[in-house]
Amino acid sequence: MKFNPYPYQDFTINRILEQPQAGLFLDMGMGKTVCTLTAIDQLLYDTFEIQKVLVIAPLRVADDTWAREVDKWDHLKHLVVAKVLGSEKKRIEALSTKADIYVINRENVPWLVDYYKLKWPFDTVVIDELSSFKSPKAQRFKALKKVRPMFKRIIGLTGTPAPNTLLDLWPQVYLLDMGERLGKTITGYKDRYFEPDKRNGFTIFSWRLKEGAEEAIHSKINDLCVSLQAKDYLSLPPRIDNFIQVDIGTKAMKKYLEFEKERVLELEGEDITAGTAAVVANKLLQIANGCIYDEEGGVHEIHEAKVEALKEILENENGKPVLVFYNFKHDYDTLINHFRKLEPRTLETADDIKDWNEGKIKMVLAHPASVGHGLNLQAGGNIIIWYGLTWSLELYQQANARLHRQGQTNNVIIHHLVAQNTIDEQVVKALKNKDKNQSVLLEAVKARIENYRRR
Repeated sequence: MKFNPYPYQDFTINRILEQPQAGLFLDMGMGKTVCTLTAIDQLLYDTFEIQKVLVIAPLRVADDTWAREVDKWDHLKHLVVAKVLGSEKKRIEALSTKADIYVINRENVPWLVDYYKLKWPFDTVVIDELSSFKSPKAQRFKALKKVRPMFKRIIGLTGTPAPNTLLDLWPQVYLLDMGERLGKTITGYKDRYFEPDKRNGFTIFSWRLKEGAEEAIHSKINDLCVSLQAKDYLSLPPRIDNFIQVDIGTKAMKKYLEFEKERVLELEGEDITAGTAAVVANKLLQIANGCIYDEEGGVHEIHEAKVEALKEILENENGKPVLVFYNFKHDYDTLINHFRKLEPRTLETADDIKDWNEGKIKMVLAHPASVGHGLNLQAGGNIIIWYGLTWSLELYQQANARLHRQGQTNNVIIHHLVAQNTIDEQVVKALKNKDKNQSVLLEAVKARIENYRRR
Protein backbone atom coordinates (compact mmCIF):
# COMPACT_ATOMS: atom_id res chain seq x y z
CA MET A 1 0.00 0.00 0.00
CA LYS A 2 1.25 3.48 -0.85
CA PHE A 3 1.69 5.85 2.08
CA ASN A 4 0.19 9.28 1.45
CA PRO A 5 0.78 11.09 4.73
CA TYR A 6 -1.57 13.70 6.12
CA PRO A 7 0.07 17.08 6.79
CA TYR A 8 0.15 16.35 10.53
CA GLN A 9 1.96 13.07 9.77
CA ASP A 10 4.57 14.92 7.70
CA PHE A 11 5.02 17.27 10.65
CA THR A 12 5.41 14.32 13.03
CA ILE A 13 7.95 12.57 10.81
CA ASN A 14 10.01 15.74 10.49
CA ARG A 15 9.96 16.24 14.26
CA ILE A 16 11.48 12.78 14.73
CA LEU A 17 14.13 13.49 12.09
CA GLU A 18 15.03 16.89 13.48
CA GLN A 19 15.42 16.10 17.18
CA PRO A 20 17.05 13.08 18.86
CA GLN A 21 14.48 13.06 21.69
CA ALA A 22 10.81 13.06 20.72
CA GLY A 23 7.58 12.35 22.55
CA LEU A 24 4.66 11.73 20.21
CA PHE A 25 1.48 12.21 22.20
CA LEU A 26 -0.95 11.40 19.39
CA ASP A 27 -4.50 10.15 19.80
CA MET A 28 -5.24 6.51 19.05
CA GLY A 29 -5.49 5.76 15.35
CA MET A 30 -3.45 8.71 14.07
CA GLY A 31 -0.67 6.59 12.60
CA LYS A 32 2.08 6.86 15.22
CA THR A 33 3.63 3.58 14.07
CA VAL A 34 3.87 4.33 10.36
CA CYS A 35 5.21 7.83 11.08
CA THR A 36 7.90 6.39 13.33
CA LEU A 37 8.85 3.67 10.86
CA THR A 38 9.05 6.20 8.02
CA ALA A 39 11.43 8.37 10.03
CA ILE A 40 13.50 5.34 11.12
CA ASP A 41 13.79 4.21 7.50
CA GLN A 42 15.19 7.61 6.51
CA LEU A 43 17.60 7.67 9.44
CA LEU A 44 18.80 4.14 8.61
CA TYR A 45 19.08 4.32 4.83
CA ASP A 46 19.00 7.96 3.69
CA THR A 47 21.08 9.86 6.22
CA PHE A 48 22.78 6.82 7.85
CA GLU A 49 22.50 8.45 11.28
CA ILE A 50 21.48 5.27 13.10
CA GLN A 51 22.29 1.58 12.80
CA LYS A 52 20.28 -0.52 15.22
CA VAL A 53 16.76 0.11 16.54
CA LEU A 54 14.97 -1.36 19.54
CA VAL A 55 11.20 -1.12 19.88
CA ILE A 56 9.68 -1.77 23.32
CA ALA A 57 5.94 -2.49 23.18
CA PRO A 58 3.07 -4.35 24.88
CA LEU A 59 3.29 -8.06 24.07
CA ARG A 60 0.44 -8.23 21.53
CA VAL A 61 1.75 -5.11 19.79
CA ALA A 62 5.30 -6.44 19.77
CA ASP A 63 4.10 -9.70 18.25
CA ASP A 64 1.83 -8.19 15.61
CA THR A 65 1.74 -4.47 14.92
CA TRP A 66 5.29 -3.48 14.03
CA ALA A 67 5.99 -6.34 11.62
CA ARG A 68 2.55 -6.00 10.08
CA GLU A 69 2.99 -2.26 9.52
CA VAL A 70 6.30 -2.93 7.74
CA ASP A 71 4.57 -5.47 5.47
CA LYS A 72 1.63 -3.16 4.87
CA TRP A 73 3.41 -0.11 3.40
CA ASP A 74 5.32 -0.23 0.10
CA HIS A 75 8.08 2.15 1.22
CA LEU A 76 8.87 0.04 4.31
CA LYS A 77 8.87 -3.51 2.92
CA HIS A 78 12.68 -3.69 2.79
CA LEU A 79 12.96 -3.24 6.58
CA VAL A 80 13.75 -6.40 8.54
CA VAL A 81 12.04 -6.85 11.90
CA ALA A 82 13.20 -9.39 14.52
CA LYS A 83 10.78 -10.32 17.30
CA VAL A 84 12.63 -10.76 20.59
CA LEU A 85 9.82 -12.77 22.16
CA GLY A 86 9.11 -16.12 23.73
CA SER A 87 11.55 -18.25 25.69
CA GLU A 88 15.00 -16.99 26.62
CA LYS A 89 16.51 -19.21 23.93
CA LYS A 90 14.22 -17.73 21.27
CA ARG A 91 14.95 -14.18 22.46
CA ILE A 92 18.70 -14.74 22.23
CA GLU A 93 18.32 -16.27 18.76
CA ALA A 94 16.32 -13.22 17.61
CA LEU A 95 18.95 -10.84 18.97
CA SER A 96 21.67 -12.70 17.06
CA THR A 97 19.90 -12.37 13.70
CA LYS A 98 20.66 -9.46 11.37
CA ALA A 99 17.76 -7.00 11.37
CA ASP A 100 16.98 -3.30 11.24
CA ILE A 101 14.47 -3.29 14.08
CA TYR A 102 14.31 -5.54 17.13
CA VAL A 103 10.97 -5.65 18.93
CA ILE A 104 10.66 -6.77 22.55
CA ASN A 105 7.78 -6.78 25.02
CA ARG A 106 8.10 -4.34 27.93
CA GLU A 107 8.13 -7.09 30.58
CA ASN A 108 11.47 -8.33 29.23
CA VAL A 109 13.24 -4.96 29.37
CA PRO A 110 15.01 -5.80 32.68
CA TRP A 111 16.19 -9.09 31.15
CA LEU A 112 17.49 -7.31 28.03
CA VAL A 113 19.39 -4.70 30.03
CA ASP A 114 20.95 -7.42 32.19
CA TYR A 115 21.77 -9.50 29.09
CA TYR A 116 23.83 -6.75 27.45
CA LYS A 117 24.99 -4.92 30.59
CA LEU A 118 27.54 -2.27 29.48
CA LYS A 119 27.59 -3.54 25.87
CA TRP A 120 24.21 -2.00 24.97
CA PRO A 121 24.02 -2.23 21.14
CA PHE A 122 20.94 -0.13 20.26
CA ASP A 123 21.56 3.48 19.29
CA THR A 124 17.85 4.18 18.86
CA VAL A 125 15.03 3.14 21.17
CA VAL A 126 11.30 3.45 20.53
CA ILE A 127 8.95 3.04 23.49
CA ASP A 128 5.54 2.18 22.14
CA GLU A 129 3.01 3.14 24.83
CA LEU A 130 5.33 5.35 26.82
CA SER A 131 2.60 5.66 29.47
CA SER A 132 3.37 2.09 30.56
CA PHE A 133 6.60 3.56 32.01
CA LYS A 134 4.71 5.96 34.26
CA SER A 135 5.89 4.39 37.52
CA PRO A 136 9.42 5.29 38.67
CA LYS A 137 9.30 2.28 41.02
CA ALA A 138 8.71 -0.26 38.24
CA GLN A 139 11.58 -2.57 37.29
CA ARG A 140 11.15 -1.76 33.60
CA PHE A 141 11.69 1.96 34.31
CA LYS A 142 14.69 1.35 36.57
CA ALA A 143 16.30 -0.96 34.01
CA LEU A 144 15.86 1.43 31.10
CA LYS A 145 17.11 4.34 33.19
CA LYS A 146 20.45 2.53 33.61
CA VAL A 147 21.13 2.35 29.88
CA ARG A 148 19.40 5.58 28.85
CA PRO A 149 22.72 7.53 28.51
CA MET A 150 23.75 5.06 25.76
CA PHE A 151 20.85 6.00 23.46
CA LYS A 152 21.63 8.24 20.52
CA ARG A 153 17.93 8.71 19.81
CA ILE A 154 14.71 7.95 21.69
CA ILE A 155 11.10 8.15 20.55
CA GLY A 156 8.20 7.79 22.98
CA LEU A 157 4.73 7.01 21.63
CA THR A 158 1.43 7.23 23.49
CA GLY A 159 -2.11 8.49 23.19
CA THR A 160 -2.51 8.89 26.95
CA PRO A 161 0.63 10.40 28.52
CA ALA A 162 -1.07 11.25 31.83
CA PRO A 163 -4.01 8.85 32.19
CA ASN A 164 -4.47 9.44 35.92
CA THR A 165 -2.55 12.56 36.93
CA LEU A 166 0.30 14.74 35.69
CA LEU A 167 2.48 12.98 38.27
CA ASP A 168 2.54 10.14 35.71
CA LEU A 169 4.36 12.41 33.28
CA TRP A 170 7.68 12.69 35.12
CA PRO A 171 9.05 9.15 34.52
CA GLN A 172 8.07 9.28 30.85
CA VAL A 173 9.69 12.65 30.21
CA TYR A 174 12.75 11.60 32.22
CA LEU A 175 13.33 8.70 29.83
CA LEU A 176 13.15 11.15 26.94
CA ASP A 177 15.49 13.87 28.25
CA MET A 178 17.12 12.40 31.39
CA GLY A 179 15.59 15.04 33.66
CA GLU A 180 16.52 18.13 31.67
CA ARG A 181 13.02 19.65 31.66
CA LEU A 182 11.10 18.31 34.66
CA GLY A 183 14.02 17.58 36.97
CA LYS A 184 16.21 14.65 37.93
CA THR A 185 13.92 13.22 40.64
CA ILE A 186 10.21 12.60 41.13
CA THR A 187 10.47 14.24 44.56
CA GLY A 188 11.79 17.47 43.10
CA TYR A 189 9.11 17.43 40.41
CA LYS A 190 6.43 16.89 43.05
CA ASP A 191 7.75 19.71 45.25
CA ARG A 192 7.84 22.19 42.37
CA TYR A 193 4.44 21.55 40.83
CA PHE A 194 2.21 19.78 43.40
CA GLU A 195 0.90 20.08 46.93
CA PRO A 196 -0.76 17.50 49.22
CA ASP A 197 -4.46 16.96 48.61
CA LYS A 198 -6.10 14.15 50.60
CA ARG A 199 -4.16 13.07 53.65
CA ASN A 200 -4.43 11.52 57.09
CA GLY A 201 -1.77 12.92 59.39
CA PHE A 202 1.57 12.34 57.69
CA THR A 203 0.09 9.94 55.15
CA ILE A 204 -0.67 11.65 51.83
CA PHE A 205 -3.18 9.82 49.63
CA SER A 206 -3.21 12.18 46.66
CA TRP A 207 -1.59 15.31 45.26
CA ARG A 208 -3.07 18.31 43.47
CA LEU A 209 -1.47 20.74 41.08
CA LYS A 210 -0.33 24.11 42.37
CA GLU A 211 -1.87 27.15 40.73
CA GLY A 212 -0.42 27.63 37.26
CA ALA A 213 1.52 24.34 37.45
CA GLU A 214 -0.23 22.59 34.55
CA GLU A 215 0.61 25.43 32.17
CA ALA A 216 4.18 25.51 33.47
CA ILE A 217 4.63 21.77 32.88
CA HIS A 218 3.25 21.97 29.36
CA SER A 219 5.53 24.89 28.61
CA LYS A 220 8.56 22.93 29.83
CA ILE A 221 7.96 19.97 27.51
CA ASN A 222 6.50 21.84 24.54
CA ASP A 223 9.69 21.59 22.47
CA LEU A 224 10.10 17.90 23.29
CA CYS A 225 6.60 16.53 22.70
CA VAL A 226 4.09 16.65 19.87
CA SER A 227 0.51 16.51 21.15
CA LEU A 228 -2.23 16.07 18.54
CA GLN A 229 -5.89 15.05 18.85
CA ALA A 230 -7.71 12.99 16.24
CA LYS A 231 -10.79 15.21 16.26
CA ASP A 232 -8.68 18.12 14.99
CA TYR A 233 -7.21 16.23 12.03
CA LEU A 234 -9.32 13.18 11.16
CA SER A 235 -12.93 12.67 10.20
CA LEU A 236 -13.96 9.46 11.95
CA PRO A 237 -17.36 7.76 11.56
CA PRO A 238 -19.82 8.47 14.40
CA ARG A 239 -19.53 6.56 17.65
CA ILE A 240 -22.82 5.48 19.20
CA ASP A 241 -22.80 4.69 22.93
CA ASN A 242 -25.65 2.47 24.06
CA PHE A 243 -26.19 1.96 27.79
CA ILE A 244 -28.39 -1.08 28.42
CA GLN A 245 -30.01 -1.30 31.86
CA VAL A 246 -29.95 -4.89 33.11
CA ASP A 247 -32.31 -6.01 35.88
CA ILE A 248 -30.47 -8.72 37.81
CA GLY A 249 -33.64 -9.86 39.56
CA THR A 250 -34.96 -9.64 43.12
CA LYS A 251 -33.08 -12.67 44.46
CA ALA A 252 -29.72 -11.56 43.07
CA MET A 253 -30.28 -7.96 44.19
CA LYS A 254 -30.97 -9.14 47.74
CA LYS A 255 -27.63 -11.00 47.75
CA TYR A 256 -25.90 -7.97 46.27
CA LEU A 257 -27.25 -5.61 48.95
CA GLU A 258 -26.47 -8.03 51.78
CA PHE A 259 -22.91 -8.43 50.56
CA GLU A 260 -22.49 -4.70 50.01
CA LYS A 261 -23.69 -3.87 53.52
CA GLU A 262 -21.46 -6.47 55.13
CA ARG A 263 -18.28 -5.56 53.23
CA VAL A 264 -18.78 -1.79 53.28
CA LEU A 265 -19.43 -1.68 57.01
CA GLU A 266 -16.26 -3.71 57.59
CA LEU A 267 -14.40 -0.57 56.49
CA GLU A 268 -16.18 1.73 58.91
CA GLY A 269 -13.69 3.49 61.15
CA GLU A 270 -10.71 2.53 58.95
CA ASP A 271 -8.58 4.75 56.76
CA ILE A 272 -10.03 3.80 53.42
CA THR A 273 -7.30 3.55 50.80
CA ALA A 274 -7.52 2.90 47.08
CA GLY A 275 -6.52 -0.70 47.81
CA THR A 276 -9.27 -1.43 50.32
CA ALA A 277 -11.85 0.39 48.22
CA ALA A 278 -10.79 -1.58 45.16
CA VAL A 279 -11.25 -4.91 46.96
CA VAL A 280 -14.84 -4.06 47.87
CA ALA A 281 -15.59 -2.50 44.50
CA ASN A 282 -14.25 -5.49 42.58
CA LYS A 283 -16.38 -7.91 44.58
CA LEU A 284 -19.46 -5.82 43.86
CA LEU A 285 -18.57 -5.67 40.17
CA GLN A 286 -18.30 -9.45 40.15
CA ILE A 287 -21.82 -9.85 41.52
CA ALA A 288 -23.12 -7.27 39.05
CA ASN A 289 -21.67 -9.42 36.26
CA GLY A 290 -23.27 -12.60 37.63
CA CYS A 291 -20.70 -14.54 39.69
CA ILE A 292 -18.39 -14.11 42.65
CA TYR A 293 -15.21 -15.76 43.91
CA ASP A 294 -15.17 -17.15 47.44
CA GLU A 295 -12.12 -17.02 49.74
CA GLU A 296 -10.75 -20.26 48.25
CA GLY A 297 -11.12 -19.07 44.67
CA GLY A 298 -14.29 -21.03 43.95
CA VAL A 299 -16.90 -19.44 41.70
CA HIS A 300 -20.52 -18.99 42.76
CA GLU A 301 -23.15 -18.05 40.18
CA ILE A 302 -25.57 -15.32 41.29
CA HIS A 303 -27.54 -14.57 38.09
CA GLU A 304 -27.45 -14.77 34.28
CA ALA A 305 -29.04 -11.41 33.54
CA LYS A 306 -26.07 -10.07 31.57
CA VAL A 307 -25.84 -13.28 29.57
CA GLU A 308 -29.47 -12.88 28.52
CA ALA A 309 -28.90 -9.21 27.67
CA LEU A 310 -25.91 -10.16 25.53
CA LYS A 311 -28.01 -12.76 23.69
CA GLU A 312 -30.54 -10.06 22.80
CA ILE A 313 -27.81 -7.80 21.43
CA LEU A 314 -26.40 -10.60 19.29
CA GLU A 315 -29.85 -11.40 17.94
CA ASN A 316 -30.41 -7.75 17.00
CA GLU A 317 -26.99 -7.51 15.34
CA ASN A 318 -27.85 -10.42 13.03
CA GLY A 319 -24.56 -12.28 13.13
CA LYS A 320 -22.20 -9.33 12.81
CA PRO A 321 -18.78 -9.78 14.45
CA VAL A 322 -18.57 -8.45 18.02
CA LEU A 323 -15.70 -7.53 20.31
CA VAL A 324 -16.72 -8.35 23.89
CA PHE A 325 -14.78 -6.91 26.83
CA TYR A 326 -14.91 -8.81 30.10
CA ASN A 327 -13.48 -8.00 33.53
CA PHE A 328 -12.94 -11.22 35.50
CA LYS A 329 -11.82 -14.74 34.66
CA HIS A 330 -15.23 -16.07 35.64
CA ASP A 331 -16.79 -13.65 33.13
CA TYR A 332 -14.65 -15.25 30.44
CA ASP A 333 -15.64 -18.76 31.53
CA THR A 334 -19.33 -17.77 31.56
CA LEU A 335 -19.11 -16.35 28.05
CA ILE A 336 -17.29 -19.40 26.72
CA ASN A 337 -19.91 -21.72 28.24
CA HIS A 338 -22.94 -19.81 26.94
CA PHE A 339 -21.71 -18.90 23.45
CA ARG A 340 -19.84 -22.01 22.30
CA LYS A 341 -21.74 -22.08 19.00
CA LEU A 342 -20.11 -18.81 17.99
CA GLU A 343 -16.67 -20.31 18.65
CA PRO A 344 -15.42 -17.26 20.57
CA ARG A 345 -11.71 -16.60 20.41
CA THR A 346 -9.13 -14.42 22.09
CA LEU A 347 -6.45 -12.43 20.26
CA GLU A 348 -3.37 -14.34 21.35
CA THR A 349 -1.33 -14.30 18.14
CA ALA A 350 -0.80 -12.33 14.96
CA ASP A 351 -2.85 -14.98 13.14
CA ASP A 352 -5.80 -14.37 15.50
CA ILE A 353 -5.68 -10.65 14.71
CA LYS A 354 -5.44 -11.40 10.99
CA ASP A 355 -8.45 -13.73 11.16
CA TRP A 356 -10.50 -11.08 12.99
CA ASN A 357 -9.65 -8.38 10.45
CA GLU A 358 -10.55 -10.76 7.61
CA GLY A 359 -13.99 -11.39 9.12
CA LYS A 360 -13.32 -15.01 10.10
CA ILE A 361 -14.24 -14.57 13.79
CA LYS A 362 -17.77 -13.86 15.01
CA MET A 363 -16.95 -13.17 18.65
CA VAL A 364 -13.72 -12.03 20.23
CA LEU A 365 -13.43 -12.11 24.03
CA ALA A 366 -10.89 -9.66 25.37
CA HIS A 367 -9.80 -8.17 28.65
CA PRO A 368 -9.26 -4.43 28.05
CA ALA A 369 -5.75 -4.62 29.51
CA SER A 370 -4.74 -7.23 26.90
CA VAL A 371 -5.81 -5.34 23.76
CA GLY A 372 -5.81 -1.80 25.09
CA HIS A 373 -2.82 -0.49 23.16
CA GLY A 374 -1.69 -0.45 19.59
CA LEU A 375 -3.78 -3.14 17.92
CA ASN A 376 -5.58 -2.25 14.68
CA LEU A 377 -8.86 -4.17 14.73
CA GLN A 378 -11.09 -1.77 12.82
CA ALA A 379 -11.24 -3.91 9.67
CA GLY A 380 -12.90 -6.80 11.50
CA GLY A 381 -16.03 -5.14 12.86
CA ASN A 382 -17.71 -2.10 14.34
CA ILE A 383 -19.52 -3.46 17.43
CA ILE A 384 -18.14 -3.43 20.97
CA ILE A 385 -19.93 -4.91 23.98
CA TRP A 386 -18.79 -4.12 27.52
CA TYR A 387 -19.94 -7.19 29.45
CA GLY A 388 -17.84 -6.16 32.46
CA LEU A 389 -16.99 -2.51 33.05
CA THR A 390 -13.65 -1.02 34.14
CA TRP A 391 -12.87 1.92 36.44
CA SER A 392 -9.82 2.76 34.32
CA LEU A 393 -10.54 5.60 31.93
CA GLU A 394 -7.28 4.88 30.11
CA LEU A 395 -8.17 1.22 29.48
CA TYR A 396 -11.72 2.18 28.51
CA GLN A 397 -10.58 4.77 25.96
CA GLN A 398 -7.80 2.63 24.55
CA ALA A 399 -10.05 -0.42 24.23
CA ASN A 400 -12.76 1.48 22.37
CA ALA A 401 -10.11 2.92 20.05
CA ARG A 402 -9.32 -0.55 18.70
CA LEU A 403 -12.39 -0.15 16.46
CA HIS A 404 -13.09 3.59 16.51
CA ARG A 405 -9.96 4.72 14.69
CA GLN A 406 -8.63 5.75 11.30
CA GLY A 407 -9.63 3.19 8.66
CA GLN A 408 -13.01 2.38 10.21
CA THR A 409 -15.72 2.78 7.57
CA ASN A 410 -18.86 2.13 9.67
CA ASN A 411 -20.50 3.74 12.66
CA VAL A 412 -18.99 2.23 15.80
CA ILE A 413 -21.62 0.97 18.24
CA ILE A 414 -20.52 0.50 21.84
CA HIS A 415 -22.99 -1.39 24.05
CA HIS A 416 -22.54 -1.19 27.82
CA LEU A 417 -24.31 -3.77 30.00
CA VAL A 418 -25.14 -1.90 33.21
CA ALA A 419 -26.65 -3.79 36.15
CA GLN A 420 -29.34 -1.55 37.63
CA ASN A 421 -28.88 -0.16 41.15
CA THR A 422 -25.35 -1.58 41.41
CA ILE A 423 -21.82 -0.24 41.32
CA ASP A 424 -21.98 -0.53 37.52
CA GLU A 425 -23.91 2.74 37.49
CA GLN A 426 -21.14 4.52 39.41
CA VAL A 427 -18.53 3.21 36.99
CA VAL A 428 -20.53 4.52 34.03
CA LYS A 429 -20.90 7.90 35.73
CA ALA A 430 -17.16 8.08 36.31
CA LEU A 431 -16.38 7.19 32.69
CA LYS A 432 -18.89 9.68 31.32
CA ASN A 433 -17.42 12.42 33.49
CA LYS A 434 -13.91 11.37 32.44
CA ASP A 435 -12.77 10.96 36.04
CA LYS A 436 -9.11 10.09 35.64
CA ASN A 437 -8.05 8.83 39.04
CA GLN A 438 -9.08 6.52 41.83
CA SER A 439 -10.69 9.24 43.93
CA VAL A 440 -14.05 8.45 42.39
CA LEU A 441 -13.74 4.82 43.55
CA LEU A 442 -12.85 5.95 47.07
CA GLU A 443 -15.74 8.39 47.19
CA ALA A 444 -18.16 5.75 45.90
CA VAL A 445 -17.28 3.37 48.75
CA LYS A 446 -17.32 6.14 51.35
CA ALA A 447 -20.76 7.21 50.13
CA ARG A 448 -22.09 3.69 50.72
CA ILE A 449 -20.70 3.74 54.29
CA GLU A 450 -22.57 6.98 54.99
CA ASN A 451 -25.69 5.51 53.47
CA TYR A 452 -25.65 2.48 55.80
CA ARG A 453 -24.80 4.61 58.84
CA ARG A 454 -28.02 6.57 58.32
CA ARG A 455 -30.17 3.43 58.28
